[in-house]
Amino acid sequence: MFETGRTTTADPGGISSRDDFAAFVGQMLADCRDRGCHEWENATLERFLEALAAFADARVVGEAGQESPSWRLFGEMLVAATGYE
Repeated sequence: MFETGRTTTADPGGISSRDDFAAFVGQMLADCRDRGCHEWENATLERFLEALAAFADARVVGEAGQESPSWRLFGEMLVAATGYE
């Protein structure tokens, strides 16, 4: 459907608070500006939001079978949206 690209290099692994999430989004923005979002699989806002909606709808859950909303989960969803098809 789309040309193959990459996901962001920003790592959501350390997100545990709103401040961490804000810093993470700043890292995503820096990655986008540094490499040009043209390298991301979903480089336009339309494609990014489409992928974000698809990933959220996929209901990817943890080992317990039930996900708990968290700042880290939001970060993981944003990363996924940069490359989810």
